[in-house]
Amino acid sequence: MKFWKIAAIGAAVVSVGAVGAYAQYRNSVDEPAYTTISEDGDFQLREYDPMIVAEVTHTGDRRPALNAGFRRLAAYIFAQDRPGKEIAMTSPVMQDQEAKIAMTSPVMQDQGAEIAMTSPVMQDGDNTAGSWRTRFVMPAEYTMETLPTPPEDITLTEVPSRKVAAIRFSGRGTSADLSNKEIELRNWIAEQGLTPAGPEEFAFYDAPMVPPPLRRNEVIIPVE
Repeated sequence: MKFWKIAAIGAAVVSVGAVGAYAQYRNSVDEPAYTTISEDGDFQLREYDPMIVAEVTHTGDRRPALNAGFRRLAAYIFAQDRPGKEIAMTSPVMQDQEAKIAMTSPVMQDQGAEIAMTSPVMQDGDNTAGSWRTRFVMPAEYTMETLPTPPEDITLTEVPSRKVAAIRFSGRGTSADLSNKEIELRNWIAEQGLTPAGPEEFAFYDAPMVPPPLRRNEVIIPVE
C-alpha cells in the first residue's frame, strides 16, 4: 500500500511538472493579435489585426491534408525547403533564404477551392474528402517584402483586419468535433443577430503529443 501511495505522489508531481512545462510552452508561442469584443462562455466575438499567412492546399481527407500541409509549411519556416537555399550561404542577397521563422499558433485549416467533382463527401471516422488549405500565421515583425521567398506550392497572403465569431473547445479536434462545434457556433451567431461573412475555419493550437484535455481547438466564422 505504501508503494502505491508513493507512486501516486510521484505521478502527481510529474503531472504538475508537465502542466507547468505546457503552460510555459503555450506562453512562449506567439498568436495573431486580436481584440475581444464580447465573450459568452466558450464563444467569443473578435476583431483580428491584419496578418500575413503562408498557405498550401492539398486534396484528400481532412486529417491527412492537414498533416501534409503542416509538413510543407514547417519545411518553409524552418528553412529546409526554399528557392535558392543551396546558394544562400555564399550570396548576401540570398541570406534571408537561410533565416528561420519563429513558429506561431494556431495552425489554421479551411476548405480550399474545390478541385474534384462536387462538394466534400463525409466519410467514416475522421475523414472529409475535398480540397483543404492549411495556413501558418507569420510573426508580426515580417512584411511581404521581408519574408523569405517560399517554394512554388506555398503562397504568402495578406489577410486584412476582420471580425470573427469563435468557439473554443478541447479534445482531439476530430471532424465530428468540428462539425458539432460549427453547428453550435452558427446557432450562437444567429442568436446574437450576426451575419456570417465567409466559410468556417478550423484552428489548432497544440502539437499532437499534448494530451487531448489540454489541447485548444477552435471553429471560427467571419461575420459582417
